[in-house]
Amino acid sequence: MLRQGGGQRVRRVPAPFFSYHPDPIASGSIRADAETFAGEFSDSYGLAGVSEDVLHEATRRTPGFHASQDPHWLVHCQDAAAFVGEVGYTELAARPEALDQLRADMRLDGWHDENRLQHFLTHLGEGATAMLFRCTVCGAHLAYADAS
Repeated sequence: MLRQGGGQRVRRVPAPFFSYHPDPIASGSIRADAETFAGEFSDSYGLAGVSEDVLHEATRRTPGFHASQDPHWLVHCQDAAAFVGEVGYTELAARPEALDQLRADMRLDGWHDENRLQHFLTHLGEGATAMLFRCTVCGAHLAYADAS
């Protein structure tokens, strides 16, 4: 129990669990205010190839997250991945499979100068960040870059 001004008791309500966004309070996606929660949902951008049930769960029952560019969910093992949070290079480097996947995706998007690509990646957290996800099936981490 929490006490508000005047000694009034306020009951602390635990946040509901979301398979595709396990800790939306820590990621800053939703705010808890006693018995209510405020947040927004995401659209289906990035969710190609998942079942209708997964699409419904990710877009209508899972809090979205904020990004400078259009936020989108990553897919792995034919399932929506769980959003972990916005990270910089240090956090991303601790998950080498996510860093390798991001590097490969950026090469496909036209980042062919290795020095420029490496500089961009090592400076994540300074203007640009990475959105980190974890596969709900195999546990692999993956990410995409979000630059303003």
